[in-house]
Order: sequence, then C-alpha cells, then structure tokens
Amino acid sequence: MSILATKSAAGISRRARPGRRTRWCRALLGAGALAAGTGAGAYTTTLTPRTPLTVYLQVGVGSFTKDYVNGGQPRNNTTINTVSTTVAAAAVGNGTAQAMTTDSTAAKSYYDGYTFCNVPGQLYIGGFYRTAGGTTTAATVTASVPIALVNAGGGTIPFSEIQWASSGNGDSGSEPFPAGAFVNGSQQTVGAMASNTWNESCLTFNYGNSAVPAAGTFTGRVTYTLSAP
Repeated sequence: MSILATKSAAGISRRARPGRRTRWCRALLGAGALAAGTGAGAYTTTLTPRTPLTVYLQVGVGSFTKDYVNGGQPRNNTTINTVSTTVAAAAVGNGTAQAMTTDSTAAKSYYDGYTFCNVPGQLYIGGFYRTAGGTTTAATVTASVPIALVNAGGGTIPFSEIQWASSGNGDSGSEPFPAGAFVNGSQQTVGAMASNTWNESCLTFNYGNSAVPAAGTFTGRVTYTLSAP
C-alpha cells in the first residue's frame, strides 16, 4: 500500500550561522500547496521594515533571485511537492508509525543560503512578513485539509493519520511552525509570523498506520496559505 502526500518574535536569531522558498504577494496573501497523502527548535530573525508590504510563503521547492540578505527577491513557483510512504503488507495497520519522505530538493534557506533542512526526510516551510514599520498583528499560516485521503476505488484514510515533527539544523527552542497533526476536514493554523520577521522550520512527516484500509494508493492535497492583516 502506498500513501501519497503532496505539498504545494520578532527580532532574535536562535542560531549562529553564516548568513540566512516560494510563493509571494505584495498584498495580503501568499499560498503554497501540499499534495498530501500521509510526512523538529526554530529560526526567527528580524527584517528591516520597508515598502511595499510583502508576504512570502514557501512550502517545499521555491524560487528567489538570490538570498534575501544579498538583496534577493522572491519569485512565484508553481511546483507541488509530494510526501509519501509505502507500507509493507505485513505491517499495514499494526500501529507502527511509518516515516515519510519528500521529493522536494529544498534544503537551503533563501534567507542566507544556510543548509537548514535534510532532504528527503524533511520538508522546508518558511517565509516572511514585511511592512513599512510599526507593530501590527501577526500574519498566520493555515492549512486547508481534506477529510480523508482517497484511493481509486473510493477507499479512504483519515487525514489525521498524518503527523509531523518540527526542527532545523542548528535550532533550539520553540518552532514558528510547531509539531502537530492534520485535523480532518479543517482550516487549521500551523504557524504565525510577527511583522518584519523571517521564520522557517523543517517538517518531518509520518503516517500513523493505525487503520487497515483497502489496498491501493491513497492521495490528497493540503493547501497552505499565509494571510496578513
């Protein structure tokens, strides 16, 4: 059986690193899609305020002209990455969580080029919320989650069977995108960004494997959205 998953404060660096992905919008919204089937602290740093107001969200592979600290600019990227696992017949439904891997190649941060995630075991999620200055309400990242993964015969697996841990190379402390699990049929908050900050985490997904579904490949898609006030 195969389980297929698809993708697409302020102010303190918690890591010493040599420098510091990709959908963006100048207005209110940025979105990334995670086609999901079934896939650990944190990096937050302050940005210098400037116009225009910009929000940028990357889940998996993204595009930047060059690193942000070197004057780079985000670019739209329509890639939808997958996170997947194959469960051996003898192990189906035995309650042993199954590690998931991604086809994303995004290991480095576009903030400064630091190798932050370890692929294929981790999926990069990050971005920034930049304003002209002043304190504003944080931008939020939500995930739009289907009720279930579905196979060609109409069989289902609840999306809540997919959980994730959160980390990043060199991290310590809490993550801007913390560990969690999908909530079936929900619009759930998965993280937040204070104004004028860059935030990123590496997600390690697993499939809970507590159900005994029909044979087949089960797929579903989660869409991530960054919304700013």
